Amino acid sequence: MTDVIVLALALVAASPWILRRRRAGHRSPARPRTRRGAGEVDVAVLLDLADAALEAGASVPGTLEALARALDAADEVAGSHGRVLRRAGGALRLGAPWDEAWAGVPLALVPLADALEPAWVEGSAPGPLLRRAAASVRAGRHRRAQVAAARMAVRLVLPLGLCFLPAFVLLGVVPVVAAAGGGLLGG
Repeated sequence: MTDVIVLALALVAASPWILRRRRAGHRSPARPRTRRGAGEVDVAVLLDLADAALEAGASVPGTLEALARALDAADEVAGSHGRVLRRAGGALRLGAPWDEAWAGVPLALVPLADALEPAWVEGSAPGPLLRRAAASVRAGRHRRAQVAAARMAVRLVLPLGLCFLPAFVLLGVVPVVAAAGGGLLGG
C-alpha cells in the first residue's frame, strides 16, 4: 500500500515536468542550444588548430583554407563553416579588407575571426590571442554546464521531496508514534 502511495505521489510530482517536455516537442526554438550535435563545430578546437598552423609558419589565409579543408571532410554543418572559412581565406589572399572577407560569418566562427583580426590588421602575434579565445570558449562552456547542473539539482528537489518525505513519515515516524502512543495508552 505504501509503495502505491509513494508511486502515485511521484507521478503527481513529475507530471508537470513530463507534460511540459511533451508539449514543447524536442526543443523550444527560443532556448539556445548548449550542447553540440554531431555536425556542429567545436570552436575551441578550431582555435587550437589555427594556433598550431600559425605556429608552424602558415599564413592566416593558408590557415583558414586548411581549416576549411578539414571541415569539408566532416558533414554538412561543418562543411558550411568550411565554405565560410575558404571564402574568407581566399578574399584575404586577394587583398580584401578584413571586415569584407568575414562578412556573413556564422556566430560559431566569431571567436576565430576576432582572435585572428589583430594578427592580420596590426601584425600582432596570433598565438596568445588564439589560446586566450580557446580558453574563453572552454570557460564559457564550463560555466554553462555548471548552471545546467545547478538547475537540474533544483528541479530534482521537488519530486524527490514529494517521494521521500511521505515515505519517511509513513515508514519512520508513524510506526514510532504508534508504538509510543500504544505504550502510553496500554500501560
